[in-house]
Amino acid sequence: MRRLAGAPILGAQILGAAAVGAVVVTPVSAETLADALISAYRQSHLLEQNRATLRAADEDVAQAVAALRPVLEWAAGYDYGKSYLYAGLPRDRQTASAQLQASVTLFDFGRRRMNVDMKRESVLGTREALRMVEQQVLLSAVQAYVDVRGTAAQVAINRDSLRACTEVVTATRARLAVGDVTRTDLAQAEAAEAEARAGLVAAEGDHRLAREAYRAAVGRLPGTLAPVPKLPGLPKSLDAARQTALRNNPAVRQAQHMLAVSEMGIDAAAADRRPTLSASAGFLNYEGGQQTTRAGIALSQTLYSGGQKSSLHRQALAGRDAARAALQQTGVTLAEDVAQVWTRIEVYRSQTGAYDDQVRAAEAAWTGGREEAKLGARTTLDVLDAEQTLLRARSDRIAAGASLEVAYYQLLSTMGLLTAEDLKLGIPTYDPAAYYNAVQNAPYTSSRGQSLDRVLRAIGKKE
Repeated sequence: MRRLAGAPILGAQILGAAAVGAVVVTPVSAETLADALISAYRQSHLLEQNRATLRAADEDVAQAVAALRPVLEWAAGYDYGKSYLYAGLPRDRQTASAQLQASVTLFDFGRRRMNVDMKRESVLGTREALRMVEQQVLLSAVQAYVDVRGTAAQVAINRDSLRACTEVVTATRARLAVGDVTRTDLAQAEAAEAEARAGLVAAEGDHRLAREAYRAAVGRLPGTLAPVPKLPGLPKSLDAARQTALRNNPAVRQAQHMLAVSEMGIDAAAADRRPTLSASAGFLNYEGGQQTTRAGIALSQTLYSGGQKSSLHRQALAGRDAARAALQQTGVTLAEDVAQVWTRIEVYRSQTGAYDDQVRAAEAAWTGGREEAKLGARTTLDVLDAEQTLLRARSDRIAAGASLEVAYYQLLSTMGLLTAEDLKLGIPTYDPAAYYNAVQNAPYTSSRGQSLDRVLRAIGKKE
């Protein structure tokens, strides 16, 4: 199991948590982040597509293994013809035959064996691509979960803002009736109320969009969502996070396997310019009892192909160089991604603390301003400005908190630790080796294919 020392992953803690800077009572029936991740993992068509792609790559290994074995073929034929003798009399001719033939390559300087090894490395690379997609699916679910909660909170504070503005309008009208304020004060209050109403409509629209994005990522519309659980611990340092990512990120590991494939391709291209030794045997039976049996061996080599063989070898060398550069660039890009996410986490953590202080100060200023306005020490505009400052502070705090939550999971993803297994979701997960183990030896008969049948039933591909 890939674990980060000192950095607990979701585990049991994903089932409950408290919101940052607030005490939240979560209903027993509330949907947790773990529930959303499990649903996303189970319903993802993208995961199913890439699992099928991996099974197709597994079959490439089976086909390469089959190429090492003899080929047995049969053929049967019937010919009918009519010929005319010199005297003009017709003569019918009928011929029936049956043929059985076997052939095998005895020696090819390891070309076919290298092909098997190349296909196996390709399978390992495809497994890493599947792991990459799995992380993308789960990260999208985290983003959708956080967005639904964040937009719901924005709706709530905009609704509170509208309620407060409506109260200010009511109070201003009452004061206008007794001559304490002017009509300009009332107009300012009504304008603020209209602005708050527009802000609420926009927030509700954002929330509806977030719910649809949640349905796309998780497979269903959200119900009541519990707070995001306690965030995973960070590595001890940025360098430690980079080292984990370079060891474990599926993009790096896929690039490593592709480099191995390209290096084997050079040897295969060189071997393809050498001779091939093959053997064959056959049995031919004609109607009437005539039988022919034959056997033989053959040695063959391409002496000239217009430069094709040399070109293929040079192409393999160029492919190796490209794969090596791709691996190095993947490492550079990944190190930069880790550093960026790490920096964003530090920034968001600082912002949330600052916004908490701002919200407390803005709440005090708004509350005090309302009381002072009742005594005539503050104008209606002062109260409205304080209310807008509080609204912005609360909105910024929500946005920063949501960004911080997502950034933690983005860091897990860059380190290659955002999979159903790493998160300990407690559900059966897809075993990428099961199908490979069932087909790697190219099973043919039903008795040898029983394990394959079991695998197909397990993944729902066989009734």
